[in-house]
Amino acid sequence: MSKSLPLQHGVTYHIFARGNNRENIFIGADNYRYFLDKYIRHITPLADTYAYCLLKNHFHLLVRIKTEEEIASQGPKGFRKPFGSKPPRPTPSQTFSNFLNAYAKAINQMHGRVGSLFQHPFGRIAVTNETYLLNLVHYIHFNPQKHGFVADFREYPYSSYPILLSDKQTRLKRAEVIEWFNGRAQFQEFHAARHDEKIIQPFVGDDD
Repeated sequence: MSKSLPLQHGVTYHIFARGNNRENIFIGADNYRYFLDKYIRHITPLADTYAYCLLKNHFHLLVRIKTEEEIASQGPKGFRKPFGSKPPRPTPSQTFSNFLNAYAKAINQMHGRVGSLFQHPFGRIAVTNETYLLNLVHYIHFNPQKHGFVADFREYPYSSYPILLSDKQTRLKRAEVIEWFNGRAQFQEFHAARHDEKIIQPFVGDDD
């Protein structure tokens, strides 16, 4: 469960990153949307996204890296090009690093800052147990309340919680997530209940 192990195809991960020296990575309100736009461009062809939460100085993602076959079936946007046409695309780990670097470069330009925006390397922990998976979804969504950004995590605008409960078009794997909880009502009930964070401590990283 080391933070620096390479991302593997077909594996589900909790991915997280904090601002360098705990600085903010989202400086203005428009940065959150810019991050998600970049995420769609860089990461959606590589990974299925189940849940996310963006906070001022860090973020959390729950994703499954697609198999090489799934990526290849996507056509021109696939992870690797046919042999002999173009060089192979970056590895999954490098793709995430490229995404974070592209976002950091843009933020530095927008806000006149210099130096690294994120602590390196970004955190990644493989999740293979269903119990941990369900609790991790709750943990990610509860984060804004845990850190005092809002009194009720359900009102936080920069997480996947409201999107998973809506009928709006989304690139999130909404149907799969809701099915994990056996329906929207159970999804909401699970999130409303109190959960012992110690259960999933090995899967959440250094979130303090």
